[in-house]
Amino acid sequence: MDLELFFADVDAQPWAELQHAYGGAADVPGHLRALAGDDEEAAAEAVSELYSAILHQGSVYGATAHAVPYLARLAGAGYRTEDLLVLLGGIAEGGADDGDTDEAACRAAVVDRLPLILSSVDAGEPGLRCAAVWAAAMTGAADRVLPVLRRRRGTEEHPRVRAELIGAMAHLDPAGTAAAAGEAIGGQEPDEVRVVALLACVDGGLPWGPEHHGAMLSLLPADGLVVDHLDQERNEPLQYVVEALLLRDTEADRDAAYALLDAALRSTDPEARAEALWAAEQACLLSRSAPDRLAGTVPALVADPDALPAAYSLLQKLGPHAVEAAPELARIAGGEGDPADCALETLVLVAPDLAAPLLARDLGRRPRALRAVGGPLFGVVVGIRPLPCDEALLAAIRVRLAAEDIEGNEPVHLLSLLESWGSGAAAALPELRSVLPRFPAAVPRTLVAVCPPEHRAETARLLTAAASGPGNGRLAAAKAVRELTGETGPLRTAVATCLADGDDVQEAAELAAGLGAEALELVPALRAALSDLGSGRTTSRMDCDIAVASALWRITGDTAQAVPVLAGVLAETGNMWMRWTFRRAARAAAAMGGAARPLVPALEGLLTDPAHVPAAVLALHAIAPETLDGPRTAGLLLDSAEADADAELALEALALLGPAALTDDHRRRLTALAEQDLRVRSSGVEPAICPADEQLREQAREVARGLG
Repeated sequence: MDLELFFADVDAQPWAELQHAYGGAADVPGHLRALAGDDEEAAAEAVSELYSAILHQGSVYGATAHAVPYLARLAGAGYRTEDLLVLLGGIAEGGADDGDTDEAACRAAVVDRLPLILSSVDAGEPGLRCAAVWAAAMTGAADRVLPVLRRRRGTEEHPRVRAELIGAMAHLDPAGTAAAAGEAIGGQEPDEVRVVALLACVDGGLPWGPEHHGAMLSLLPADGLVVDHLDQERNEPLQYVVEALLLRDTEADRDAAYALLDAALRSTDPEARAEALWAAEQACLLSRSAPDRLAGTVPALVADPDALPAAYSLLQKLGPHAVEAAPELARIAGGEGDPADCALETLVLVAPDLAAPLLARDLGRRPRALRAVGGPLFGVVVGIRPLPCDEALLAAIRVRLAAEDIEGNEPVHLLSLLESWGSGAAAALPELRSVLPRFPAAVPRTLVAVCPPEHRAETARLLTAAASGPGNGRLAAAKAVRELTGETGPLRTAVATCLADGDDVQEAAELAAGLGAEALELVPALRAALSDLGSGRTTSRMDCDIAVASALWRITGDTAQAVPVLAGVLAETGNMWMRWTFRRAARAAAAMGGAARPLVPALEGLLTDPAHVPAAVLALHAIAPETLDGPRTAGLLLDSAEADADAELALEALALLGPAALTDDHRRRLTALAEQDLRVRSSGVEPAICPADEQLREQAREVARGLG
């Protein structure tokens, strides 16, 4: 290749006008030059930079498709051919076959270079053959690629390339590849070929039989068999098989998945057991029946105390189903240092009654266990038992609150635990009062929860002083005074101060709204706190404006200012991060009822996005119910719930529609949300996914009962 002519062509392209992950693509020519240079380190760095810029975490851009021909020409000329074929395959991997999108343009650009890619399927280097096989498969051009791959498989002898060929063929033709792959899972092929053949059987939908079960177990530990493969979606074979079987969502396939996990978790090979533990954890996140089905393996997990710590994460997901592990966990938790803390963290979720006295013994040096105790799960999620009120632990908390070295999140977790105990923690009142100046934003809420009637007056006096002082706890203290005594003066003063200073505007406005007509004096300050209604506002600024608008309406009953503010927020449809902000705006509009009718067109416009449907329906039902077609709306809400797009609000709105809106199919879908094995909740902080899904399940059951 004439590099001078090549780079003259490169330089003639409008790279600066094209976009990649970091803006203009003017740096692409430099990376292409480095690829063709003699400096190996610079060339390797160029490959890395191109991945970051034009294939950023799997995303492609306008500059990506433009770069494909030049990458292909360099690869064809022998410049880092293997690396560039893999890059081209990655560019094609997430593509679409048609449409006017960057993804479609990128896949089409790589498909145009298929002759070059396929020519390397017969290259001398095994690594280059693997790269070509994988890249060709990622184009999706089955009619052009499969004949070449099938021909090559007939002559290929290298195990890694044979494995890559089976994986590529299964990607393009799952059903057609499965039968032949089934013949390769026996002992005649190398293990790296057998494991990929086994995955191809799963992808092709073959029933999982004893031969597959035995083959999978015989291959464990299997992760190392695919470590060099280009297919990153199947780089954990046991986890992939278990997940694929569970996603089939049949009783037979669930039985197969859990039989496989049961056998693998009993393995004496540490590496095989580690793979099984990970696969079991993922099963818990995917399947509602997993904790119960995996409970039988707990005795085997506990049998080897030295290996038990590796199972802590799974035991935490099993929760009370892992109660047979409690005695051994308690024994380890009674020790010293981090090992004891890790065991106690697990015991908190498995058997909280046993955990409380152990936590009391060394409270200041059990951060993991305390985080588990004071986290978001306890007392708010179905199926989670909070730590019981324990006298020894209460005494330890009182001592710890007075300690000089308490810092970070520790006081928050301690206060959360005391709050969950309510009046049972009244003995800690002196310590709570004393640490009020140190933690002014967190302590007031706990004081309200634990304070007995005979101490309310004195506690309110301290909180009133805190509400008028400096710092970020004014609103919390003033709110607590109102809850203890009903007195609103400190709260009105604190709200006025925050609005004037621009501090905690959203919370201040929400508290003002709760005062209703008592807050008339705050109206000028609230109006002054509104931002300009033009574009360019952040979501946090819009959240503040929603709270202020809602407060103005709640206090004055006048929607003249509130409705335009909400309209301005609902017009921000181009912002992809608006889900919760739209939800707040819709709730505020719903509270206004018919007075918010000018917002109906904007709210109807939100019905095209599953993430916004629940909030929009809730508002429209309150403002203009006649605009909602019951069965159609019920279908949209169920779409949102099934996709875990604000599922809780979707179920709330569905209940409002009433039984007449539901067809037989809607009732079937609602029943499935409550009773299906696959979890609906799939995102969020991992420890909270399973409990949150159980809570969603209970909500679906309640809605189903309410709708008959």
